[in-house]
Amino acid sequence: MGALIQPPGSGSGRRRRSAYRPMAEINVTPFVDVMLVLLIVFMVTAPLLTVGVPVDLPQTRARALPTQDDQPLIVSVRQDGTIFVLESAVELENMAALLMAVSEQNPDARIFVRGDRNINYGRMMEVMGALNAAGFTRVALVAELPSPGTAGNSAEDR
Repeated sequence: MGALIQPPGSGSGRRRRSAYRPMAEINVTPFVDVMLVLLIVFMVTAPLLTVGVPVDLPQTRARALPTQDDQPLIVSVRQDGTIFVLESAVELENMAALLMAVSEQNPDARIFVRGDRNINYGRMMEVMGALNAAGFTRVALVAELPSPGTAGNSAEDR
């Protein structure tokens, strides 16, 4: 039952302040590595987030429309005349009702119409006419910009 009493200043119960200095440098290498991996992941997945209906768009030299905050509704018309609203196939008679439901009865909703380059012109006019009859006024046709190697090689330029 003995107790060991040490005299003050002997140093066994105290820690020296100079041994625990804070580190003033931050290692950012792991942070940069994680950010680069995330950048690559997003670069690979971003093209996959587009509308899933495959359509062969015609090319044009027109400038792109300025983007706005609200997301447009996408109407796609395939070469065989099948109509898709977003990614759902729909009949021409039901297209306007579905668009009104999706746009929450907003006739000022932006609508992008994507038509295959080989589509029957009459079918495209039917779709545009149905959109106009439903009261939609902000309708735009989507086209593809020509690649730099094909500029000047179209039938219109010859």
